[in-house]
Order: sequence, then C-alpha cells, then structure tokens
Amino acid sequence: MSVQDNGSTAVADDATSSGVTKRLLIDGELVTTERTFASYNPATGDVVGHAPDAGVEEAEAAIKAARRAFDTTTWSTDAEFRATCLDQLYQALRDNAEELRELTIAEVGAPRILTHGNQLDAPIEIVKYYAELLRKTSFTEELGEVEFRGQPHRRWVEKEAAGVVAAIVAYNYPTQLAMAKLPAALAAGCTVVLKGAPDTPLVTQALAEIIANHTDIPAGVVNILSSSQIAPGELMTTHPDVDVVTFTGSTPVGKKIMAAAADSLKRVFLELGGKSALIVLDDADVATAAQFAAFSICSHAGQGCALTTRLLVPRAKHDEIVAHVAGVMQHVPFGDPSDPKIYMGPVISEKQREKIDAMVKRAVDEGATLVTGGEKVDPGWFYKPTLLANVDPDSEIAQEEVFGPVLAVIPFDDDDHAVEIANNSKYGLSGGVLSADDERGIAIGRRIRTGTFSVNGGNYFSPDVPFGGYKQSGIGREMGAAGLAEFQQLKAFSVVVK
Repeated sequence: MSVQDNGSTAVADDATSSGVTKRLLIDGELVTTERTFASYNPATGDVVGHAPDAGVEEAEAAIKAARRAFDTTTWSTDAEFRATCLDQLYQALRDNAEELRELTIAEVGAPRILTHGNQLDAPIEIVKYYAELLRKTSFTEELGEVEFRGQPHRRWVEKEAAGVVAAIVAYNYPTQLAMAKLPAALAAGCTVVLKGAPDTPLVTQALAEIIANHTDIPAGVVNILSSSQIAPGELMTTHPDVDVVTFTGSTPVGKKIMAAAADSLKRVFLELGGKSALIVLDDADVATAAQFAAFSICSHAGQGCALTTRLLVPRAKHDEIVAHVAGVMQHVPFGDPSDPKIYMGPVISEKQREKIDAMVKRAVDEGATLVTGGEKVDPGWFYKPTLLANVDPDSEIAQEEVFGPVLAVIPFDDDDHAVEIANNSKYGLSGGVLSADDERGIAIGRRIRTGTFSVNGGNYFSPDVPFGGYKQSGIGREMGAAGLAEFQQLKAFSVVVK
C-alpha cells in the first residue's frame, strides 16, 4: 500500500478484467498498462473495477503528446474549432450521463440525489458555459494610440494560450473538479494532461473514452492518466514541458507542488482546503439555521472543501441551537448511496474514516462535548453525522480540515467576535451567514476573508461564478471568466502608425 499525492491510498495489482475496466488516453489512443490497481465501493468495500496504473513512462508520453499538439497544430489559434469540440464534449457527456451516474454512485459513494447536482449534472453544464464564453470572447484588446518621439504608436494586447497544462484532481467530486479545469483550459487553447485521484480513477478515466470516441479533439490535446504511484504526479508538476499546473487537493500537498513548480517558475493554480464558518446571528431563525447547518455538513459525508464545518452561534443561544442541530442530524438519512431517498453516503476509505474518528476523539479529550454521532457504521466506510459543542476556536477540530460529517459549534459574544473567530483560520475558502436582515448579513460577509460567501442560503456555485480561496485555501480561481484567464498569457504589441 502506498500513500498517494492527494493523501489517499490504493493497491496495485496484476491486470484483471473483473469489474469495470478503463484505459488511459495518450496521444489520441486508448491504451492499457501491464499493471492495474483496484478501485473500491466505499459503501460496501467491494471492488468496483480496476484502473490502469500509469508510471513515469506513460506520464512522459502524455506530456510529450500535449507539447507536440500545442506546438505543431492549430489548436491554440483556432477558437471556432475549439468551441465545436467543446459542443461535442458537452453532448457526449449528456449522452453518457446515466453510465457516469451509476459509476459515480458506486466508486465515489455519492448519493444518487447529489449526482443530479454538483457531482455530475451541474459540472456537465460547465462545458456548455465555456463553449458559449469562447464564442463571445475577444482575444484582442485595443489600447489606443500614443505619441512617442514624434510618432503615433498603436498598442494592443492579445490573449494567448498558456501552453501545456498538468491538471490533478481529488477524489471527492471527480467530475466536477475535472470539468472546472479541462473545459477552461481547452477554451483558452491549451493542451492538457489530466490525472485522476487514485481513490476514484474510473470516473475520470471514463472521460477518456468519451473524448476519444465522441469528439474531434485532436490527438495529444487531451491526455488522461490514472495511477496509484506518486512519481507520475511529481513528473507532471516538475516537467520542463509543462507550463501550468492546476491542482485540487490538500493544502500540504499544494505547498509541495508550489515548491516543486518554483524551480521552472510554472504558473500554478491551487484549489486547496477549507475550514469554513457558518455564522448564525442573533436574529436568525433557529430552526432554519439548524436545518441549514446539519444538511450542509452531511452533504457527501462532509467531503467538500467549501462546506461550512464550523458553526458559530450566539453564546446565549448555544444550547438551544445545539439541541436543534442534533435533532436534525440524528434524522439525516444515510446509507446505500444508490437509494434515491438517501442524503448521506460513506466516506471514501477506511483510512479516511480512521482519521475522522481519531480527530473526534481528540476533540473530546480537549474539552469539546460530543452531542451526537462519533460512531463508525459497517459494512462500508460510514461515519455517523457528528456534532461537537462548546468547541475552543483554537483547538485542532476548529482549525484543521476533517473531511467528514463533523460539525464544530463555537459560541461568540457579538458580531465583531463572530468575525474574529471566522477569520481565525489559515484557510479562507468559503463561509456563510444567517440573519433576518440581508444587509446585516452582507455586511458581515464583506468582513470575512474568503473567496466565496453565502448570505441566507444563497447559492454561489455556478459555471459563471469564479471559485477559489484566500490564504492557504489556494491561489487563483476556476470557473467563470476568471477561470479562462488562468490558462491565458497576455502579450502586449505596439506598432508605429505610418
């Protein structure tokens, strides 16, 4: 068993045909490897299938193909063709959505209900968004004329593709994370090497077959790898032929990638961890706040970097709100993710479940009150929705990302104190506020140092909204026009007007 570059684990084995099998996409060809590794259903622990275990040789070939496609074809300059290919990809994803849905439920452990949202259906729409944005984007900006040494000079700026992109995604929302990177990079004119997470390789590799069989995207423009090894990911982040690295995963790994990329001064986009706070102001409806907080932390078993994992409540209402939240959490339906009535599925692995359980136990040892949950449920890798009250804002459970269905309740004295606690974090990804007064909530939001913020349940997640964080939650933005800009370089021109 080997530790992966995104903090997960996988076991390599000999090639096998049992279960679902997928292939790598390298230079336009779907290829296999001598070795594969198993992917497991987190709801049962059973093997879903096997993925190709790419090594350094395959990663090198993928990067070489992407470099050739960028340097020797018209992909980077033919915007209309790129838009057509994105149209094809969008339609192909829609045509294959049901197969992807069942695979996502089985491999990711995502409840069926979530696949109709951010796990699958919503990310597919990102492709359509970038196809449309590409058609209405101007890649030239005129700056006008200036006089220099007695002659007029025309100046303008052109937006060019940044080059070869190495894209590495995490396990929690594999399709969404891939779609937040791939369509924008393609729209910009880049070529891409995409690597899926070792815990969910099959969902990402399914994209390889869709692209190869249902689009006119040229050979080498998109290459897709799966691997249980560290070396391919390391090569992708250090290779001299890679111009941009985009990574979604843990902050510690993001720091290593940033350090590795510094040697060649690659452009780096990092979407990392979060410890977002939901602030319940003293005028908020308690029952509504309890529903919102409980269902947020239980979404995909808490495996979301932008989920609000800290619940900040007025000290005078602490016990009342805790009681309401506990009541809701105890009735959140969890279990078999294929059941359409289930809201919460399992966590991704036994290793992750052990980490969650250990953090909960340490929190109790440090003085937090375990109100409900804190239990493993078998078979599979389920962990009961867990509520911790009277949490010290400086404690581990309030500062470190759990990535499980664990909510930490922290009391505050007034609005200023709530803002202080919310900003008392190395992370700055997201957050929210609940109040009877929208303007009061918006004013609070403007004081919180995060990249996204929800006021009274407002949904910021959409293809046209930039997503990313402050501080150690990352660098850059994906989605929206800002996401396109991450994969572009600016070139300034000037010519003497004759």
